[in-house]
Amino acid sequence: MSITTENPRTNGVDVATLFATLDAVKGQPEIAKFQFRATNEWLGGTHSRSRYSGFYGAMQEMEHKHVTEVESDHPAVLVGQDEAPTPVEYLLHGIAACLTAGIANVAAARGVELTKVSSTVEGDIDLLGILGLSGGSVRNGYQGIKVTFHVEGDADDATLRAIVEQSRRRSAVYDALTQPTPVSIEVTTG
Repeated sequence: MSITTENPRTNGVDVATLFATLDAVKGQPEIAKFQFRATNEWLGGTHSRSRYSGFYGAMQEMEHKHVTEVESDHPAVLVGQDEAPTPVEYLLHGIAACLTAGIANVAAARGVELTKVSSTVEGDIDLLGILGLSGGSVRNGYQGIKVTFHVEGDADDATLRAIVEQSRRRSAVYDALTQPTPVSIEVTTG
């Protein structure tokens, strides 16, 4: 006779592994250091392709289960061929996906079953900045980003709002967008 033990999942999250990971990092903080990477190749015009495969984490080189490639372009009105979303649109996906993952994890850790999580993300850009036509008075990037969540689950409104707020406080993408992040650019030629 064999006995199968199933890891209980809440919202698709393996809660036992989530807490085991937290305990492991508390006991050995150096395993928390990660480096994510992407490579990018110009395809022509404003069109390029990025590839994600390897990363460093838990004190070792690791590979994603699948290599992922994404393309980026500009719409025709911005001198592109509109072959893919713009880079700034991927940024909107990044904030939505990071917050959504956090909501699922936080809710699972609190024992809250979610039935729906959806969001709309809007970002406003004034092209006078990017085009160098503002004399430096308009920033190149988003002037503001608004994320609107619709969340349903087996908890009251205050608890669901608190889950979203905790996700916001712990979001790496939210942090990168709202706090200065050092970015260095190196160039090799030939």
